[in-house]
Formats: sequence, structure tokens, C-alpha cells
Amino acid sequence: MDGRPKNVTDEREWVGDYDPFADTEEKRVIFAALDSFYQYRKAAHYNTTHTRRQNFYALPSAHWELLSQPPFSYLETLSQIDDCIDKNADLASQILKTGLAAFSLSPDAPERDENNDWHGKATPADVSKANTIIRQFYRDWSKEGEAEREKCYQPLIADLAKEFGDRRDRGQVKVLVPGAGLGRLVFEICNEGYAVEGNEISYHALLASSWVLNHTAPGNMYELFPWIGTFSNHVSRDDQLRGIKVPDVHPGTALSESSVGQSTHAFERLSMCAADFTVLYSDEEHKETYDAVVTCFFIDTAPNLIRYIETVGNALKKGGVWMNMGPLLWHFEDGKGVDNKEGSENDNDEKQKKDYQDRQAERRGIAEAGSVELTDEEVLLLVKRCGFEVESYENFVGETGYIQNPNSMLQSLYRVSHWVARKLR
Repeated sequence: MDGRPKNVTDEREWVGDYDPFADTEEKRVIFAALDSFYQYRKAAHYNTTHTRRQNFYALPSAHWELLSQPPFSYLETLSQIDDCIDKNADLASQILKTGLAAFSLSPDAPERDENNDWHGKATPADVSKANTIIRQFYRDWSKEGEAEREKCYQPLIADLAKEFGDRRDRGQVKVLVPGAGLGRLVFEICNEGYAVEGNEISYHALLASSWVLNHTAPGNMYELFPWIGTFSNHVSRDDQLRGIKVPDVHPGTALSESSVGQSTHAFERLSMCAADFTVLYSDEEHKETYDAVVTCFFIDTAPNLIRYIETVGNALKKGGVWMNMGPLLWHFEDGKGVDNKEGSENDNDEKQKKDYQDRQAERRGIAEAGSVELTDEEVLLLVKRCGFEVESYENFVGETGYIQNPNSMLQSLYRVSHWVARKLR
């Protein structure tokens, strides 16, 4: 160690070994993610307080005058919410700042270089994703979110310890974590001494995880307000306005401390990769590379679970273990995940049918056409059918929320499934 600040992850890991701007669609997605964090402040003020002020003043004057006075003070509440939005937006701005630097982009709109102008690229859906990412810091990087992490992450870490606890050098155990999100599970696994690679397809999440892993300073915590976006099911305004501090631990400091006495420093054992899981890890380069694959709240993101199972099987060494925890909230059940309405086999125009079939053939990974939803029992049967032996299984292993306000009058809880399967062939 030379005393200079070091990144936990090399940002080039999740950018990849290619120029992401060479691909038009990849570039569009990156620019949209960056712009969504830029637009966060304005959009949050408009959607959260501006429209509510309009609706409030549309009430009969006697009614809004009553609610403007103590003990209700509704207009004062909206002003407090605006202050909280600005605090959240300050963190969004930090994510944007480090993201722009990672891609060597200017924060200002270039006058003559439209190819590098990321401004105005985010759709409302992109901005909504940025909002979700800001709230997800509650689950992954706050003290208050520890209860959710304890129920979801700790059983998986215990699985790893059970399988590899007698290894003299855990740094030689290679673990893959698909759907790494904001990187907390990846961080925790690395902190236990393993070599871990996080994979994530969302640039929103990658930008945020890069910021928290690489660009936070010891003792420099940001105040966030995760519950201000909705006005429903609050017991009190104090509950709605309750803030949290993130990150609850400084990743670089914690990993440095856990590296004492280890043969390989944690900074060399942790990486993040931006890619579609089924596309990247089904190739020959990643064949039989990992000792373990750990999935948490991930397998239900699959339009076709068989692709996920095949990819895990390709990535795992023979005898390797797959550890899974999560529910089955199938993300493609509503049919909105992939546009399957471009054409059909009943089209009269043969050229249209051929064009449609060509487009379907080009789709890979998460964009592949088709989807199917399975029960928990069927998932286990399919895992077994695809060359795994299920060594342990438990369902309803406790109830857990996902970015759930513990003080809300509405509690949405998952009864998760937890299993360990070993690759046989």
C-alpha cells in the first residue's frame, strides 16, 4: 500500500474491455441513465410537491385554509418535502458527477459535439429508475436497512461459509453474483475473504454502486429521505420525513481492514461487470470459471428461467454450488418486459413475417422473445432437470420487505425461498 486513495473496483471492469459508445444502443442507455440522475431534482419537485400544491389549492378555500394552519400545516409539510428532495438530489448529483468522469464526458452540453451530448436523453421511465435507485440505498447502504439485509444476505453468506469455511485461502474461491444492484452483497462476500465478481445489467445501478464503492470518503455520510415520494399509509409526518445516513460503512476502509493477514487484498478480489448475465456468462471464456454463484432476489427477473439455469451451469465448475434466496415476482408477467407485438406468424405479408423472425433471432439475453412463469416447486424441479442436485431447500424462511418502510400502515412482505444446488455435470 502506497497510502494513496484506491478504488475498490476498477471502473473499467464494468465499462468492459470495449468502447461502449461504439454501440449506438449501449450509448443511448448510458446517456439516459446519466441524464436521469440529472433530471431527478426537477422531476421529483414537480411530481411530489408541485402537483400536490395545485391539487391543494383546488380545494374549497375554507378547506385549504383550515389545512394550512396548525396542527396540519400542509403547505409547510410540502416545503419540508422540497428540502428533503434537494438532499436526495445532492446524492443523485454525486452519482452523476462520478459517472460523467468515468465516461470522460463533460457536465455541460458540448456546443458542436452532439455525439457526446447526454442531456435530454432520459425518458420518464429512466427518471423513475433513478428514483428507485436513490430509495434502494435504504436497503443496501443504511443502518436502518440492516434488518432486510440480515434476512436476505446473511443466509447466503452462511451458505458460503458452510461450503468453503475450511479453505485456508478463501481468496482462491471465485464467487459470481448476478444482479448485483448497488453492490452491498458483493461487498459483504468480499469482506468475508472471497474473490467476488458482481454482474449488473442496469447502468443506473452500476453508476450508483461505483459511486458508493469508489467515491465515498470515511465519515462523509449523505442524508437521504426514502419515504417522501408517497403520501399514503404514513402514521405521522415524522415517519414520512424520517431521514437515513448512507453509507453506513465506508467500503474502502472496511475492506482494507478485512484484508489484514490475507494473501490477496480485497481491492484485488472485488470487481463489477456491466453485461447481460445470460449473454456474457454463457460464453466459452466464462465456462467452468466459478466455484459458487450467489443469486438474491434475482431469478424472477428471467423471462425464460431455463436460460438463467443454463448460464449458471456454464459458469460453475463441476461440483460448484448455486445458492439462491428470493421470491418469485416474475418481472415479465405483465408482458411489458419485452415487446412481443412486432408481428405474428399469422401475418399475410411474407416479408413482414421474415423481418419479424429475423428480429426475434437477433434478440439475446433479457431481450429474447417469450416468457414463462413457474411455481417454486416447478423451479426446483427444473433446476434438478438441468443437471443440478438440490442439497437444501427451505421455503417461507421468514418474512422480509424490499425497501419497506417499517413504520408504514401497509406492509408488503415476501416469504422467500432459500436453496442450495450443486452442479453435477
